[in-house]
Formats: sequence, C-alpha cells, structure tokens
Amino acid sequence: MIHAVLIFNTSGIPRLTKFYTPLHQSSQTVVQKIFSLISVRPAGLCNFLDAPELEAFLGPKDDSNERWRVVYRNYATLYFVFVVDGGESELGILDLIQVFVEALDRSFENVCELDLVFHFDEVHHILAEIIQGGLVLETNVEEINSSVKSALKARKDSFMSSNPLALGSGGSRNGGLQTHLNWLTDRLTGVSGR
Repeated sequence: MIHAVLIFNTSGIPRLTKFYTPLHQSSQTVVQKIFSLISVRPAGLCNFLDAPELEAFLGPKDDSNERWRVVYRNYATLYFVFVVDGGESELGILDLIQVFVEALDRSFENVCELDLVFHFDEVHHILAEIIQGGLVLETNVEEINSSVKSALKARKDSFMSSNPLALGSGGSRNGGLQTHLNWLTDRLTGVSGR
C-alpha cells in the first residue's frame, strides 16, 4: 500500500503532501525527516531505502520484519517521494512516479515547481486519477490525460453556465435571457433590435 505521496524541492519545501494513513505527528515533521533521509544520499545510490525511522511518525508495522520504504526520484529541482510498505514493488513504484511525472508534463507542458504551486488543485486531481486510498487506480497516461481534460472542460462549462457575465451566450441557465454584458455589447455595436 502507498502511505504517502510527497513532492518537495531541493530546499525541503513541500509542494504536495498527500497522506493515505493517519499520522502520529505533524506532516511537516514527516516531510523534514524524509528530506533529511534523501538529501544526504549521493546521486549514484538506488532510489529506494528502508526507513525504520518513520515508525515514530507513521506508526509501527504489524509484521516485525516489514519496514517502511521510501521510493523517490529527483527531477531537476523536485523530489517525487512515495512512502510504501513491503506490499509494493520498489521498481513498480519508480514506474508509477514516472507515470505521475508524465501526466503532469502533459497537463502543464514540462512541469516545473511553479506549476505545482499555482495549480495545486489540478496536481491533486491528477494524483487522484492515479491513486485513491493508497491503491493504484490507473497507470495509462493517455487515460489519465483524457480524464483530466474532460474534468477541466466540465469545470469551464460549469463556470460559463453559472456566470451571467461570462463571454458568449452563457448557457442553459440563462434560459434565453440577455445578460448585462450582451446587452451592453449590443448597445455599443448598434446591433440591438429597437
């Protein structure tokens, strides 16, 4: 099971934190602990490590032989980190991180840290398309992208239909009534029927 998905920059500032299990301490201390584990590792080491230090934050595992594992990838100035238990394959999680980054790249065209800051709601939506409740739902980037695009279109359509000052004809909510913006535009261009 996936217990946490974190994205933070090389300074340790979190840009996304999503926990799927209850925490025993604050999320900020968990992020700082994971950052301290990862930031000191040389680039040549593998991208996953056992982290018994996290038991104080996430609680002990039921099986004494099983440990918390941190799987991460570093892309430019961002660390993408998944905290998993022994039921997940480390290589499978590395592939899942790649799928997540590809989905972000398709939505933001070469994702950067500012995209994560200013579009955090879309980032959470993309993550929710991939993972729900700590379980992987979808790994096909095309499916994830089409679902994100359809949700974005539905959000825009909802805004257009509920906003009487939106450009265009509005939506079915107006029921054929002319909005203030349309009335003003018609008056200024001389199109109005007198």
